Amino acid sequence: MSPDEIAAILGPVDPMLIAEMGTALEELAETWAWINADDALINAGRPLPSGRVAEFVALLEPFGDDAAG
Repeated sequence: MSPDEIAAILGPVDPMLIAEMGTALEELAETWAWINADDALINAGRPLPSGRVAEFVALLEPFGDDAAG
């Protein structure tokens, strides 16, 4: 996954975070969905994130909260 692909999903991101992610585009897209629409995903019956997606949600969620508030 290129830094441009990551930035397209998350917006501007610290280059160190990009280097640490090293993940598949699908995992990053799912992470973004959980951070930005967790109620909708839960209401749709989706299981809570697990594995690397759960780790990325925990890592990135504080940034999403700051941007929203």
